Amino acid sequence: MKRDITVAAEVRASRGKNEARRTRRDGRIPAVVYGAFQDPVSVSVNPREIMKIVRSATGFNTIFNLAIAGGETTPVMVVDQQTDPLKGTLLHADLKRIDLSRRIRVTVPVHVTGEPAGVKVQGGLLEIITRAIEIECLPDEIPESFTIDVAELMIGQSKRSSDVAISGSVKLISSPDTVIAHIVTLRAEEEAAPEAAAATPEAAPAAGTEPEVIKKGKKDEAAPAEDKGEKGKKK
Repeated sequence: MKRDITVAAEVRASRGKNEARRTRRDGRIPAVVYGAFQDPVSVSVNPREIMKIVRSATGFNTIFNLAIAGGETTPVMVVDQQTDPLKGTLLHADLKRIDLSRRIRVTVPVHVTGEPAGVKVQGGLLEIITRAIEIECLPDEIPESFTIDVAELMIGQSKRSSDVAISGSVKLISSPDTVIAHIVTLRAEEEAAPEAAAATPEAAPAAGTEPEVIKKGKKDEAAPAEDKGEKGKKK
């Protein structure tokens, strides 16, 4: 999305680690500008201005003007950045020139709205699978974000990237079948059924039927009597 923002830049005469450290000590950071079939240019910019753009609602999709001292003023986007892993401060930025008459591909966040019926009525769970989709459009028509309504979803139903409302020059690049959100059954409920079945006692023996162990006992008791009879006959 094109913003009425202009960031001043100065050309760097030399490159290297020592030059980068001197640039940062002066309160600026090294950056490089490239793209639009032009030669790359090494510049320095104010890191606070770049971070303000990156952290805005449009983030990396923000198109702003870069005014290079003694040179060009061109629309650009931040396409990459390097930050300090401990302090979180910006160390370097890659800026890409943007031709406002040519279509570009960008990734735009997708937000969900509404309370799904599958959660409210059926006790299901809303799972967000994808939070952004890739599109292609003219630079001036890049949307800040997309919103998709999930209020009608029941358990087993989903919203996909093809359900996102797009307009103007916007063309969907992500797969139409990409799931944005769906409603699933709570796992605790799924596990409850097998546990309940395991806890059910076994069926009791039918009436009038003696357990097998008792039958064995009677046979064992009868055996000694037969032995005595046979011994008596022998005598």
